[in-house]
Amino acid sequence: MAASCKLSTVAFLLLFTRVLSFPVGHEKKETTTCGYQSCDTTKPTMLNVHLVPHTHDDVGWLKTVDQYFYGDRNDIQHAGVQYILDSVVDQLLKNPERRFIYVETGFFYRWWKQQSAGMQQTVKQLVNEGRLEFVNGGWCMSDEATTHYSAVIDQMTIGLRFLNETFGICGRPRVAWHIDPFGHAREHASIFAQMGYDGFFFGRLDYQDRSCRMKAKEQELLWRASDSLTPPMADLFTGILPNGYNPPEGFCWDQLCSDAPIRDDPDLEDYNVDDVVQRFLRAAKSQALVYKTNHIIMTMGSDFQYENANLWYKNLDKLIRYVNAQQANGSNVNVLYSTPSCYLQELHRANLTWALKTDDFFPYADNAHNFWTGYFTSRPALKRYERISNSNLQSCNQLEVLGGPVSRKGLFGQGDSETLRKAMAVAQHHDAVSGTEKQHVANDYAKRLAKGWQHCQVLVSNSLASLTGSSAERIYCDNLNVSVCPLTESSKKFSVSVYNPLGRTVTWPVRLPVNGTKYGVTDAQGKSVDCQVLPVSRATQEVRRSRGFARNELVFQVQAPPLGYSTYSVSMLKDQPSPFSPQRGAPTVIRNKFLQVTFDPDTGLLTGLSNLETKRTIKLTQNFYWYYASDGNSYESQQTSGAYIFRPNSSTPVMVNSKARVESFQNSVVQEVRQWFTPWVSQVVRLYADSKAVELEWTVGPVPVHDGQGKEVITRLDTSIKTSEFFYTDSNGREVLQRKKDFRPTWQLKQTEPIAGNYYPINSRAFIKDDMDQLTVVTDRSQGGASIYNGSLEIMLHRRLLYDDFRGVGEALDESSEIFPDGLVVRGRLLLSLEPPASAADTHRPLAQEVVWQPLLSLTDGDPSPNTRLEFSGLQASLPPAVHLLTLSQWDDESVLLRLEHQFQSWESKVSSQPVTVNLQKLFSTLDVLGFSELNLSANQWKDEMRRFDWSPEKEEKPLLKIFEDPSVWEITLRPMEIRTFLLRVTFK
Repeated sequence: MAASCKLSTVAFLLLFTRVLSFPVGHEKKETTTCGYQSCDTTKPTMLNVHLVPHTHDDVGWLKTVDQYFYGDRNDIQHAGVQYILDSVVDQLLKNPERRFIYVETGFFYRWWKQQSAGMQQTVKQLVNEGRLEFVNGGWCMSDEATTHYSAVIDQMTIGLRFLNETFGICGRPRVAWHIDPFGHAREHASIFAQMGYDGFFFGRLDYQDRSCRMKAKEQELLWRASDSLTPPMADLFTGILPNGYNPPEGFCWDQLCSDAPIRDDPDLEDYNVDDVVQRFLRAAKSQALVYKTNHIIMTMGSDFQYENANLWYKNLDKLIRYVNAQQANGSNVNVLYSTPSCYLQELHRANLTWALKTDDFFPYADNAHNFWTGYFTSRPALKRYERISNSNLQSCNQLEVLGGPVSRKGLFGQGDSETLRKAMAVAQHHDAVSGTEKQHVANDYAKRLAKGWQHCQVLVSNSLASLTGSSAERIYCDNLNVSVCPLTESSKKFSVSVYNPLGRTVTWPVRLPVNGTKYGVTDAQGKSVDCQVLPVSRATQEVRRSRGFARNELVFQVQAPPLGYSTYSVSMLKDQPSPFSPQRGAPTVIRNKFLQVTFDPDTGLLTGLSNLETKRTIKLTQNFYWYYASDGNSYESQQTSGAYIFRPNSSTPVMVNSKARVESFQNSVVQEVRQWFTPWVSQVVRLYADSKAVELEWTVGPVPVHDGQGKEVITRLDTSIKTSEFFYTDSNGREVLQRKKDFRPTWQLKQTEPIAGNYYPINSRAFIKDDMDQLTVVTDRSQGGASIYNGSLEIMLHRRLLYDDFRGVGEALDESSEIFPDGLVVRGRLLLSLEPPASAADTHRPLAQEVVWQPLLSLTDGDPSPNTRLEFSGLQASLPPAVHLLTLSQWDDESVLLRLEHQFQSWESKVSSQPVTVNLQKLFSTLDVLGFSELNLSANQWKDEMRRFDWSPEKEEKPLLKIFEDPSVWEITLRPMEIRTFLLRVTFK
C-alpha cells in the first residue's frame, strides 16, 4: 500500500507542476486557424507555385543590431527592421489572402515591446489566422560551422519561449529556416529534429552538389542527422530552395530592386502583363523540372526587404491574378500566397520516398575557386571570447539557481543572467561568431558580451556570498591568459574560489600573475597544495603590453566538486628577487605518469609522443606555416581570400622557421618548453603532473604584411599514424564525422582548390587515427582544419588579409586595436591526447567539456573570514562519466530548466557508450525536486505531445518512433547522444 500511495502522490505532483508551468503560456480556447490548418487549398492536377513573402534580417552584419533595427547609418546600407514590420502588418490587413513569414525573434521582440495594446491584439489576430507566421523562431539565424551546440540550443530556446508566451500554440514554428548560413552542419539538423520541427529549408549548398541534385531531383531529401539516436528521432526532411533565398530573376518588386512593376493598364503603351505572365510561367516550369512533386516554392523577398511592403504586395496580388487567369486558357499553373509550412504539408501529402543523407553540407563552394572555408577561423579572438562568454553564462545560470533569489538582488546589488543570455544569442548569428561582419560590428558583439558578463558578475558575487556566508568583495580577472590580474600582482594574501560548472569533479591548473618568488597554497581542508613559481615569458610580456606588471606566475592544480566551488588560500612567503635559471635549449624529454613528449635538441621542435600506460609511441613533429592569400591576380580566377573565402595562392605553405629558440622549466607541477620561432610566433609546450593531455599554447601576431601579401597562419602536426587520407571532425561540438581528402560522400567531387576544398570546421576537436593509435586535438574555439597529407593534421589559427572577397562585407579582414595597432595578436590552446582508438573518447569527451565549461575563478583579498564555507557542491554526487549536465537555469520563480545529455556516440567507447540512468530526486544537494515534466529540446512543447511528420527514405522501411520506458517515476535513462529536457518544480531544502 505504501508504495502505491507514494506513486500516486508523485503523479499528482507531476500534474501539479505541469499545469502551473505550461511552456506555451496560458492556452486560450479561442478558435485559431494557424499552422497547417490555415493553408489554402491547392489544385492536385496543376503545378502549384507557393509564393513566400519574406525578409532576411541579419542581426548585425554591415551595421550593428541596433543600427539595423532603427534604420540608422543608412550610408552603410539602407535597412530598418522596425519599418519593415510596421509596413508588413499594415499591408497584411488590406488583403486576407496575403501571407508573410518572420524569422529573427531578437528583432521581433524589440518591435513588439514598442507596440500599443491595440496593435499587439491586431498582430495576434494575424498570427492566429496564419497570415503572419513565424519560421525558425530562434533569437537569430545561427551560423552552423562555428557555433557550439549548447549556445545554439540556448538561443533557440530564448526565441521560441518568447513566441510561445506571446502567441501560444500559433507562435510555434513548424519549419526550420536557414536560408543564408554558409554550409550546413549535421548536428544542427539533429537539434532541429529534436526540437520538433517537421522540416528544414536552406538556400546555400555547394555548386557541384546542387548540379547533381538538380539532375537527380534530389533537392528535397531526408537527412538522418545522427548515427547514434534511433531513427526517426534525428531524421529531418530538408529542402534546398531554388534561388538561394531570392525571387526568380526579374520578379523582385522591392524598393531596393530595379525590376519593372506589373503595368496592367492596357491603355498605356508600356503595358506588360502578357510579358510578365509568360516569363513567370517559363520560370515556374523550368523550376518544376528539377523538383519531385507538382508543388514548388518561390522566396519572394531578400535582405531587409519589405520596408515599403506595398510595392511587393501590390505586384504579387497582380501576379497571382493574371497568372491564374491563364487557367481558363489551358494553363496548368496555379499560384498562391503560401508559407514554408504549407508547402511542406503538400510535400508530406505526396507520400513519396526521399533520398537519404547521413553526412553534412560542408564545405560550401559557390564556384570552382570560391570555397567558403576561411570563416571557420576568421576573427579568432572574437571566436574565443564567444566561447569564454558561453562558459561564463552557464556558470551564471547555475549559480542563479543554486544561490536562490538573493543572487539576483543581494549584497552586491542587482544582477541578472538575461543580459548575457541575449548577448550570447545575438553572437550565434551567422555574421557574428562566424567572423564575417564589419569591424565596428564585431566590436559591438564583443561589447555586448562584456556588458552581459558585468551583469552576471554581480549575480555570481551575490550567489557566492550567499553560499559561502562571506561578504568579501569578489574580483574577476578576465585577462589571466596574458598574466594580468591586479589583485594577485599586488596582494600578499588572497583566496581563490574555483567554481566548477560540470557535473563531475574537475582537476584544473591555475596560473596567477604574481611578483613574489615563493608562495604557500592551502585547500579548503587546510592541506598544503604543491605550487611553483615561474617567470612570465617574454612572449606574454610582449602581448600584455602595459596592462600588467607581474614578473612571475604562480602555478598549482586545483580540484573543484561537481556544480560547486572550492576555495584555495594563497600567501606570499618570499618576495625578494630570486633568479630563475631556465634550461637553455630543448630537453630531450618531458614526462608525467601518463605521457612522454620528446624534442629534437638541435631544432627545439617536437619529435614524438608516447602514452606510458599503453606503451604506444608515435612520431610527432609540429611547426607553424602560412599560406600566402590570393590577391585575385590569377589566370584561373580573380577570387581573393577574405573573411568568408579561403584561397591560398599556392598549395605549399611557407614554414615560419625550421628551428625554435627554446628555454624550459621543469618542476613538480608542470614541465614547460617555451619555443620562440619569430617575433610574431611563439609557443609553450606544457605537461601538467596529472594531465592526460599535452597543452600547446600558441601566440600568433601581429602577422606581418609589410610585403603587401595577406597570410593565413596554420600549425601542422605530422605523425607516423597511417590515416589513409581520412580524418575526423566534430559537428558543433557533439557528434564526430569522418572526412576524406578530395572526397564527398554523395557526389563525385571535381577538386579545384586542393587546400581550401579540403578544409572543414573544427568546433571542439579533430583527430587522426589508424588501427593502433588515435591523436586527438581539442581546440579552445572554432577553427578550420584539414588533413592534406597522410598522418597529418593542420589547423588554421589566424588570418590577416588585405583584400575584400566580394561577398558583401566590403572590408579586408585586417584586424587591429588600440592595444595592437600593428595588427591583432591571438593566443590559444590546443590539447593533444594519444590513446587507442577504442578508448580515445573516454579521454577526449571529458577533456573537451572541461575546455568549453571551464572553471570560473573569483578572488578575494586577504584571508577568508572564519565562518566562510570554503567548499560546496550543488549535487549529491558526481554524475556518471557518460552524463553531462547541459543546462541548469531559472525558468520562473518556482521552476528550473534542466537538460541532461549522454555525451558519447554509440560506437566510440566500450565503457561509456551504454545507457545510463539518473535519479532526478537524488540529483541536487540543496534543492528538493517536488515534481517534473519532460519537454522537447527547445522547451516549447511537452515531450509526450510532440508530433512530427513522418517521412519515408528511399531503399529503406519507414522508421517508427521507438518509445523507451524509464525504470521508475524519478529515474530517467539516457542513451548515447540523447539530450533530455525537464522542467523541475523545486524548493530549497
